Amino acid sequence: MTAYFGDLARNAGQDGFISADEILQLRRAGWGDDGKITRAEAEAIFAADHANTMPTGAWTDFMVEAIGEFVINGTEPRNYVSDEEAEWLIAQLDGDGRFCTMTELELLVRILERAFNIPETLKAYVLARIEEAVLHGEGPTRQGGSLNPSGITAVEAEILRRVIFSSGGDRPGAVGRREAEMLFRLKEATANADNATEWKDVFVRGVGSYLLGFSGPSAQISRERALELEAFMADGRHGVGRFMGSLLKALPGSFGNLGAGVGEAVDSVFDRDRMAERRARHLAGQQTLDAAEQGWLERAIAADGKIDAYESALLDFIMAEQESGPKA
Repeated sequence: MTAYFGDLARNAGQDGFISADEILQLRRAGWGDDGKITRAEAEAIFAADHANTMPTGAWTDFMVEAIGEFVINGTEPRNYVSDEEAEWLIAQLDGDGRFCTMTELELLVRILERAFNIPETLKAYVLARIEEAVLHGEGPTRQGGSLNPSGITAVEAEILRRVIFSSGGDRPGAVGRREAEMLFRLKEATANADNATEWKDVFVRGVGSYLLGFSGPSAQISRERALELEAFMADGRHGVGRFMGSLLKALPGSFGNLGAGVGEAVDSVFDRDRMAERRARHLAGQQTLDAAEQGWLERAIAADGKIDAYESALLDFIMAEQESGPKA
């Protein structure tokens, strides 16, 4: 970090308000000649945010972009968050002892949306902070609307939708068990509140996605495996066939079980009709609840001894999806 950037960041937060001109100066100085944000610069941005008592939309956009770029693309492979970066981010967010601010909330959501995968510690942390914000947060959000502790608003429902269907969550593009359990807790906590109609749709589709989701629990590859695949690609001694075979084996939730051998797997990549047929059969197999899922659903519904309107809508959704889904 240059001394100039450090001075800019310290001066920007001194009066509790960071102006558009100060944000522009930080943006120009931060990315500099190499187009990267360093850890020292990221920490200076957090310090300015902690001192900023009147954050604007422009400040939120700058901080989310700068910190997100550092956390997701600061080390190789790009689009992944390392364990070290996850621990650093959590320490920065908890450093001031304040409740999650609107800027921090948007930062967490955007990291989940942008990253291909993040460490388990950060996944659990993000879900806990989002749940806390929905239940207890107050004030306007960057996307319009506001958080309200008396119920789940339309904007809170949208935040939850973005989080549970993010690429960096438990199931990319679908919902994992941990997220589904969070949705049930939120439903129980706000059972008597004046919730937005959008919340019921998020609950039903979110839990339904967990139970009927097309994305398997191992659909993501780890950061370590991504590093291996990047090194494999960079090694000129290996051919396309061997690379594609390794890639298919690394993606068990998407392609790993589609071909018995490397040759067959590589052929299927370029044979769209065959791939579509196999994918359809795979999806058909995901359209019914297994014993574990059935047991989980029964326990979740029986927790309060009754079937409420949300659970009734969920059951209707599951039945409709099973009836309309492709048959094996």
